[in-house]
Amino acid sequence: MISFALLFVVGSAQAEVRVLTSIKPLQLIAAAVQDGVGKPDVLLPPGASPHHYALRPSDMRRVQEVDLLYWIGPDMESFMPRVLATREKPSVAVQSLPDMTLRHFGEEHDHDHDHDHEAEQAQAAADEHDHDHRPGSLDAHLWLSSANARVIAARMAADLAKADPANAARYQANLESFGKRLDVLEPRLKAQLEPLAAKPFFVFHEAFDYFEAAHGLRHVGVFSVASEVQPGARHVAAMRERLQEVGPSCVFSEPPLRPRLAETLTAGLPATLAELDAMGAAAPVDASGYERMLQTLADGYSACLGKL
Repeated sequence: MISFALLFVVGSAQAEVRVLTSIKPLQLIAAAVQDGVGKPDVLLPPGASPHHYALRPSDMRRVQEVDLLYWIGPDMESFMPRVLATREKPSVAVQSLPDMTLRHFGEEHDHDHDHDHEAEQAQAAADEHDHDHRPGSLDAHLWLSSANARVIAARMAADLAKADPANAARYQANLESFGKRLDVLEPRLKAQLEPLAAKPFFVFHEAFDYFEAAHGLRHVGVFSVASEVQPGARHVAAMRERLQEVGPSCVFSEPPLRPRLAETLTAGLPATLAELDAMGAAAPVDASGYERMLQTLADGYSACLGKL
């Protein structure tokens, strides 16, 4: 009797659908859909760039073995198409899902970018810019739109129900709960951020346009700098001049690293350095992790902009 029970438990555990996502924000959405049934895994470790990550042999094995794999798409994880070429099980590039709302760089901010020719040449020579932010190219930070998160979650729930029919009702219930929580969160975030709409801020990485568009925010400039190349004196002077023109403002970088230029750029100016995390590093991987990621992001804006 005991042996039979043990065999049943082992068999049930082995039957769990194994889900792997490329980055943590997708893992958070999957965790909401799988709540109470399974736990999704994530491919990239904390702090790793999704643009140029070099997979280890163990990563390659996971990619081949998992039942379902979700990634943003070639505009984000440029290394994945090569990795997926030999994968036989289902994989989904969520940027290609129907009903996704996609943005392209330059739609609203092309006149606000604080680039100059010298900096662009240095950046191109170094080949260090994370990914293609040229006007017209896809903004792949699509997970920061809760509307897109709903579309992704719906696809995950459908895939999981097909792979695991016994728990189909649970996946559907989790999907509905996820949507209801977002129904509560979205107006709360808008109310929190609406008073900050006119507050000026700059970003070092144009990763937040989806979130800003949804909540009435708009950065006034992007200080795009190559991570390993110090911009020339002319470029630094131009950025400082822009900061002086704007007056009190916030300058947001992303963890875990602050650009080396940040302190030099803002020294002696009424600009406050702060951080925004687009990857949800501090969010728990559980049913409410995705909402926690968005709330933490909103709090990051509020903490700095609210003091201006």
